[in-house]
Amino acid sequence: MTLLLTIAIGSCAAILLLPVSVLFVEAVCAHSRLGQLREEPGQRGRLAIIMPAHNESLLLAGSIEAVRPQLDQGDRLLVVADNCTDSTADIAKAAGAEVIERNDPTRHGKGYALDFGIRHLALDPVDVVIVIDADCNVAVGAIDELRRTCLRTRRPVQALYLMHAPPGSGFRTRLAEFAWIIKNRVRPLGLRRLGLPCQLMGTGMAFPWSCIRSSELATGHIVEDLKLGLDLTRAGHPPYFCPEALVTSYFPSSREGVQGQRERWEHGHLGAILAEAPSLLWLSLRRLRIDTMMLALDLSVPPLSLIILLIAAVWFLAAGLYGLTSAIAPLTLATIGAAMLVLTIFLCWWRFARHVVSFPTLAMAGIYALWKVPLYIKFIAARRLNWVRSKRGGDGISG
Repeated sequence: MTLLLTIAIGSCAAILLLPVSVLFVEAVCAHSRLGQLREEPGQRGRLAIIMPAHNESLLLAGSIEAVRPQLDQGDRLLVVADNCTDSTADIAKAAGAEVIERNDPTRHGKGYALDFGIRHLALDPVDVVIVIDADCNVAVGAIDELRRTCLRTRRPVQALYLMHAPPGSGFRTRLAEFAWIIKNRVRPLGLRRLGLPCQLMGTGMAFPWSCIRSSELATGHIVEDLKLGLDLTRAGHPPYFCPEALVTSYFPSSREGVQGQRERWEHGHLGAILAEAPSLLWLSLRRLRIDTMMLALDLSVPPLSLIILLIAAVWFLAAGLYGLTSAIAPLTLATIGAAMLVLTIFLCWWRFARHVVSFPTLAMAGIYALWKVPLYIKFIAARRLNWVRSKRGGDGISG
């Protein structure tokens, strides 16, 4: 029995070392000066921006206002008012956008809206399509950066997409912003410095027309953006990270919105690990593609809170086993994993997020992870499978 426990706990510690090591390497590379981020600008080309919008009457005008000054003559700004029951379409028209309306209550999801928009654009194709969510703010110059990078690389391009905690938010939302920085800035930046692709993040995504027109978009997948990036990678079009283009938004202000958003993201992420990572890894081995392999390994890194919980649980089990049997190997592996994780978190905070959370707040990360235990239990007992917009504050709905 003791031998079986030693093998079981040691195996768990060894398995956890893989995602922790991937996270550690990404953080170290992001912190380093490897690689040159600035590239020679490409051509401009003709552009279309698609904004899928479902009941976004509160935020849509601001998003359009940020985008319109960045468009050239001949570019298009297309708002897809998807199953809206508010004044989204009227507001978009008044703000100067081209608007098409989609009404299909049986097929919900951003993927269906994107497919509807692409089929509309096919009547007058462009060179580059950029997807911007209707609740996002696009930094000055970001559209031009995405356009030129997309035409130069001939690949899907992902902007730096950051979410901020609303003013007056508690420590949990600030820690969520920190975790978002690790996921959407540190990790893809580390991969970029290694010359490797990244995952798509849902907004601030640019696609060559030849690439997006043939993609399967009409899906209600819970994390349609992540799946699209993996599908494009399988087709030979791995996404390219462009940190020079910045897109931002805010976490929902309502508790219901926060809970729904996190549940969708993390259930979708965990589901993708189970459904997509093994096949992507196998594909990389068959094709002998390092970039595809690293994307599969990056996908296999669980949410930060879950890694903290798993590492802590395995370490305490290994310590208890050592106290009873003096079995040192599981405790050694678990301690290495815990030390690497703590060092990674500290490095990410020191380099990228001291302005977001203070060190005392960072020290509460364990409490934040414990708060999310019910979310992970729900993944096992009643996983969310379908795409649902997250309620923000007031009447607006986004996610």
